[in-house]
Amino acid sequence: MTVKEAIETRRSIRKYDSRPVEEEKLLSVMEAGRLSPSAANGQNWRFILVRDPEKLKQLHAASDNQPSVAEAPACIVAVATSTRTMDCGQETGAMDASIAMTQMLLAAHELGLGTCWLGHFFAPQVKTALSIPDSAEVIAFTPIGYPAETPDARPRKAFSEVLSFDGF
Repeated sequence: MTVKEAIETRRSIRKYDSRPVEEEKLLSVMEAGRLSPSAANGQNWRFILVRDPEKLKQLHAASDNQPSVAEAPACIVAVATSTRTMDCGQETGAMDASIAMTQMLLAAHELGLGTCWLGHFFAPQVKTALSIPDSAEVIAFTPIGYPAETPDARPRKAFSEVLSFDGF
């Protein structure tokens, strides 16, 4: 699968089968995050791979009881360990962890695994469940596992709505 094919065919998976994910696949996905680019190569992140059933229950509660979190055999949590404001006005912590998470989602898809970027969660509960220090920020998390569904592609805006040349 090429990167383009992965981008074109990846879907948000919200239903998982109960089959455990092989360790080597999970580590390959985590490696994609570790190798991702970051501002000034700061690598100010931590990725938490959660497989413990009790911690997964806590993440399920922290996600407002989203069913996909309860079904998946694992979750990945992306945490910014520090941040600074770049000259452009953006925070490095959220940006860098988001880039890494995107690479992990594409790597998971290439390996036949499903993911769904979650933005609806209660960060204080995630921090408590995973002993994340107050100084760090939970950016996102995703369930990860073998898909039990094959969703259709969602509509995308036309190029003319999102692309311009030499100005807004």
